[in-house]
Amino acid sequence: MTHKSIKHNPYKIVQMFEEEVAEYTRAPFAVSVDSCTNALFLVCKYYKVTEATIPKRTYLSVPMSIMHAGGDVVFEDRDWKGIYQLKPYPIYDSAKRFTSDMYIPGTAMCLSFHIKKLLSIGKGGMILTDNYKMVEWLRKARYEGRGEVNYKDDSIDMLGWNMYMTPQQAAHGLSLMQNYPEHVDDLAENNGYRDLTEFPIFKDCKIL
Repeated sequence: MTHKSIKHNPYKIVQMFEEEVAEYTRAPFAVSVDSCTNALFLVCKYYKVTEATIPKRTYLSVPMSIMHAGGDVVFEDRDWKGIYQLKPYPIYDSAKRFTSDMYIPGTAMCLSFHIKKLLSIGKGGMILTDNYKMVEWLRKARYEGRGEVNYKDDSIDMLGWNMYMTPQQAAHGLSLMQNYPEHVDDLAENNGYRDLTEFPIFKDCKIL
């Protein structure tokens, strides 16, 4: 049995979705991943985060991403709307914001395309940045250390993870972008988030 070879690389549509999001948000670059959680994890790994301060009322996966990346978490009683910074790093959890011209220069903004978020493709995330060195690292880190060449011709020189966005997810996102509004309000910020300092898993974290 022979298999038909296809002319186009199906992952090209992932790049198309990234370019569309970058243009919409006015970010120089956008790197797709499979979730906002893993976007935060990878960016924390890139910056070699040692200790990050975040609101005590946010989603559970945020402090876990910091900890999985090797950092310590500090909780503070901070109000936030749409986005917040993982202080003192230029990392922003932007899961509740997706609107035009939103990119803040000099930062890494982590987006969510979860089914409950503004651009709901089911699952997926993206990192907005103007740091091309970060882009190069993220593109390999999300894809098991592989480069953008044929696997048989690749020379793997770093440990990576299986965190890339699939063409199916990207195609859905690209389709939704065609009718996505020019400006969209942030989702409600706290939305019933629990105080994370109440969980035993975070009992050793600092609280400001």
